[in-house]
Amino acid sequence: MVDPKNPGAVDEIIHLGDFWDEEKIQAVKQQVLQTNIRVGRLFKIAYHQLAEAKVIKDELDSYLEEAANRSRVHETAWKIIKSVTEDAPVQYEREPKARHLFATAFTPGGQWHHLDTILQDIKKLYLVTGDATSLTSYVVGAVARAAHTRGLDTGVFHCPLAPDNIDLVLIPRQGCAVMKDIPGIEFKAQNVPAITKVKLYNLNQHLNESILAVYGSEIDSARKRLSAAINRAISYIAKAKEEHDHMETYYIPAMNFDAINAKREEILARVLKYAEESGS
Repeated sequence: MVDPKNPGAVDEIIHLGDFWDEEKIQAVKQQVLQTNIRVGRLFKIAYHQLAEAKVIKDELDSYLEEAANRSRVHETAWKIIKSVTEDAPVQYEREPKARHLFATAFTPGGQWHHLDTILQDIKKLYLVTGDATSLTSYVVGAVARAAHTRGLDTGVFHCPLAPDNIDLVLIPRQGCAVMKDIPGIEFKAQNVPAITKVKLYNLNQHLNESILAVYGSEIDSARKRLSAAINRAISYIAKAKEEHDHMETYYIPAMNFDAINAKREEILARVLKYAEESGS
């Protein structure tokens, strides 16, 4: 639960406890408590797996970064920045808006994304690919920072496994986006009707093959361990959802759904009224 910052003035708490039969829930109190403990424990195990995956990812990136020609990576970032901002007006009358979000997530059903929706108004996509995800994130992040310093509003989408890394930046004023190839995510730009141009930048061409050969077995091991850790995390998240769904079966018989639906319609009418008054 998140406490409202401006209760009454902006925020409001909707108490679903007004719509349940407390006696029925009290009758299954111990089952609810035990199931809730199990849900928390499963999520904690999942988070441990993700923490392990992050350590392995850092190890994998360290081998690939050692093999990288950093100057060429910087050059790639600069080429994209120049292309994205060359006809953009510079403005310093106000602080540019930068929304920081996540475009992907680890869910009970696997790694999930809403990139098709996020990119629905984008005409040009710069896609940065390469095995070294820390370097592809660096390039995307460099573009995000450059756009911000020029006064452009941006939408910045972070990596759920390594939140300091940036997976995607939207620059609405330019009608473009810069995205890295995200491991575990299936995305095809041709599925987004608005995107009419895609420009690819493959950072693998800036990796030294002889250095990669030195760490061949370590790289192969890290990739396998990383995949296994992520798959374990997803399996525990799925188990936590199953337990949570089971816990809901204790509440369903105690709920007054007719009253809940009436409350929902009341809230929807108020939201639509606010939207009409604000002109949005």
